[in-house]
Amino acid sequence: MTNGLYALKPWYARRLEPVVASLEQRGVTANQVSIAGIAFAAAAGAVVACVPSGPVTALVVAGLLAARLACANMDGTLARRRPRDLAGGLTNELGDRAADLAMLACFVPHLGWPAFVILLAATLPSWAALAAAAQGGARSNAGPVGKTERCVLVVLAAGTGWFAGAGIAIAIGSVFTVAVRLAAGRRQLRTGAHR
Repeated sequence: MTNGLYALKPWYARRLEPVVASLEQRGVTANQVSIAGIAFAAAAGAVVACVPSGPVTALVVAGLLAARLACANMDGTLARRRPRDLAGGLTNELGDRAADLAMLACFVPHLGWPAFVILLAATLPSWAALAAAAQGGARSNAGPVGKTERCVLVVLAAGTGWFAGAGIAIAIGSVFTVAVRLAAGRRQLRTGAHR
């Protein structure tokens, strides 16, 4: 199964390498980059929640979420380059979850209580991937709606005002993504392909 837009990560990582090198030289930690990513995601969510939908709103949100995704890419890279900084990897994972929830909270003022179903559903693909990794398998990023696709759907909602449609796509897509990742993890663990 394809990794969706996540397949672009190696290309994006290469483009960010000069920024990562500069941050590393300045002593910026993975934790600090993770926190910046949460702040960008929260700012994007606040714009979607409070500003009328339209092309300008979509552009602002797209810029903030591009920065959020850049931080999500760079904090992992910085954490791997400092293997003794064990907290960096932990904050990387927690930062991703927090950033997602901060972004997706934008649906609450537009949809009311059903928005909490969307928030819950959106967390499930990561838990499925981490469950397989906890058993010794490789972490899967397969499935139709991962982190990047959720950002794209939020930008679409910001531009069009189609909050219900975007929210349903995130919820249903997340459930399918869970199924894909759990199936991939079970196959891998059953065959011992992770060894």
